[in-house]
Amino acid sequence: MLRSKSALHDTSTSDPNRQLYVFPPGSGHRRSMTLFTKSRKRVLSGMRSTGKLHLGNYVGALENWVRMQDEYQCFFCVADWHALTTDYADTSRVKENSLEVVLDWLAAGLDPEKSVIFIQSHVPAHAELHLLFSMITPLRWLERVPTYKEQRENIKDKDLGTYGFLGYPVLQSADILIYKADCVPVGEDQVAHVELTREIARRFNGFYGDVKAVFPEPQALLTPAAKLPGTDGRKMSKSYGNTVLLTDPEPVVRQKLKTMVTDPARVRRSDPGNPDVCPVGDLHKIFSDQATMAKVNEGCRSARIGCIECKSWAADALLNLLNPMQQRRKKFEENPRLAWDILEAGSERARQAAGETMEDVRAAMGMSLGYEGTSEGK
Repeated sequence: MLRSKSALHDTSTSDPNRQLYVFPPGSGHRRSMTLFTKSRKRVLSGMRSTGKLHLGNYVGALENWVRMQDEYQCFFCVADWHALTTDYADTSRVKENSLEVVLDWLAAGLDPEKSVIFIQSHVPAHAELHLLFSMITPLRWLERVPTYKEQRENIKDKDLGTYGFLGYPVLQSADILIYKADCVPVGEDQVAHVELTREIARRFNGFYGDVKAVFPEPQALLTPAAKLPGTDGRKMSKSYGNTVLLTDPEPVVRQKLKTMVTDPARVRRSDPGNPDVCPVGDLHKIFSDQATMAKVNEGCRSARIGCIECKSWAADALLNLLNPMQQRRKKFEENPRLAWDILEAGSERARQAAGETMEDVRAAMGMSLGYEGTSEGK
């Protein structure tokens, strides 16, 4: 393990909460960076270790994360333990998949000089806080989580009748609260998880926060959810096999879009179409500029353009986004250790923040690690 990164007090500022972190040589980042001050609200978000990301991941979360870096204290977690809740039978690719996720994050614009980027399992305090939360979380709270019921019904090829799968929202709450996050960026389908986190924080504070609350009650920060269809018209998802990956080369992108479903009413080339009900039209609305959108709207509705030409313009727009990402990713693909060093540095920073929280937790519960004497001897 590299020892070239370290934490130092920043003597250039009077803020005691500010620290410098040193990155390893060759990582592509300045040798030192400043740890967050507490003036900004703190955000925690993450993704499971599922390997290379697709456009749905970018539009649904990653694009927003990149913008948030300049407004919030951001902690971004590669949730490899969460990947085990459904893929526990084969862990051979979890580590590789974690690295692939981070390569896409860095390619998309996440900056380790602005955000803490780390792997969940490299911060063992997540597991400790999860254990403590599991002691106080009523079973009925977990059984009512909407995604628990939905996935149990929809995922039939795996045994999800496990303690880990039922309890993953508690682990998620620990992920959030161990950094005392003020906000959690989520889509509407994840709001219930944030509400559960708030309930767990409230319950913990009620039991143990006699002097002052240990945890804040984080707010859901709703991410605008653009409608991004996959190549078959359904929601873009790896489980449907309908994705465009952020790493797909140009020939693959163009081929995938050639097979994409279109407005079902447009059977013949001479039939007018409606971009508002066409999955390719949805891609244009998200990725194309106004000039292209005007050509699509006029040309499709009048049948002056065919679907092949329309799809080609959509591919052009996607490649304008993907090509710069793939160029940035190339540096890390050629030397993945650079990305791993960033993860190690981020995990070290996360461990420090999580450790401070756990000191507060243990003190509130009367379970601090230091000797305090017996009650009779006081």
